[in-house]
Amino acid sequence: MTITLTPLAPVGRTHTPAGKVLARLGFATLAVLTALPALAQTAWPTKPIRIIEPAVAGSAVDVYIRRVAPKLSEALGQPIIIENRPGANSAIGAREAARAPADGYTIFHANINNSINDALIGDNCCRLTQEFAPVTRLTSTALMMVVHPSVPATTLKEFVDYARANPDVLTYASGGTGAITQLIGERLKMVAGIKVREVPYKSIGAELPDLTAGHVKTAFLAPIVISQHVKAGRLRALAVPEARRAPSMPDVPTMAEAGVSGVDATGWNGIFVPAGTPEPVIRRLQQEFSKVLNLKEVRDEAASLATEVGGESTEEFTTFVRSEIAKWGRVIKEAGIKAE
Repeated sequence: MTITLTPLAPVGRTHTPAGKVLARLGFATLAVLTALPALAQTAWPTKPIRIIEPAVAGSAVDVYIRRVAPKLSEALGQPIIIENRPGANSAIGAREAARAPADGYTIFHANINNSINDALIGDNCCRLTQEFAPVTRLTSTALMMVVHPSVPATTLKEFVDYARANPDVLTYASGGTGAITQLIGERLKMVAGIKVREVPYKSIGAELPDLTAGHVKTAFLAPIVISQHVKAGRLRALAVPEARRAPSMPDVPTMAEAGVSGVDATGWNGIFVPAGTPEPVIRRLQQEFSKVLNLKEVRDEAASLATEVGGESTEEFTTFVRSEIAKWGRVIKEAGIKAE
């Protein structure tokens, strides 16, 4: 993957010096201009709202936001338009969203890769908690470590033992430089002291045909993607790189339970707006998303997709995002991962 983004320049954040405004317009005109943002803020929303989706159309996160959008549209009384802007590990969509006016009419549906980009490409794109204001988490999904049946391992311990005895023989699939699947693979290698070769793919999930055919030996995928293959015996689930077991596959242990501590990753996505968006707009969005996510039919559908819904407060979500940025920044530094 090649990332060639020029530094993001501030957009729409400059201010005319007060003295020039007063000289040009006078106190009365200035008072009218000052009142306009407040009036617009009170009326929000008065026109369609767009959601920039940095994943490809038809991907799991794209499908879910499209199912939630109509309910949000009904609550806000305005159409919701979803625009897919995939590429560069979700950086292309982030850049476009960060450049949008901070008026509440552009929403960015970020994912875990955007928190990784914060450390990987930083100022060459946009800092997630500087160029954006977090609103709330939409969903979280456990990732599952699976292997092809040709791998002589039925447990994570057996996998580690085999990898230690046969360095660079096994392979793992990733979604490319900076993808969460690469960082999980590299973290596992570090904490387990094993050598497993990375096989990068253009996107997460693209490796599935090669994985089920045995051309690549292991991968980290969502349960909804691999559950049928596990049941059919085409893949074998070894562990969940998370603090708790996946509700959809409760018999699969966490990595810590299986004897390897220090690998903790959850696929997540959430709602952001450009920095400077009025606080009342952010609060309204958080409230409306939370209401939608707590609808029984939405929660039931999420459960059927092996996904958990969010909807927490803006403050809680902001704390979570910052912790993710710090965690993956450490992994990137320790593994020596660099943008290509």
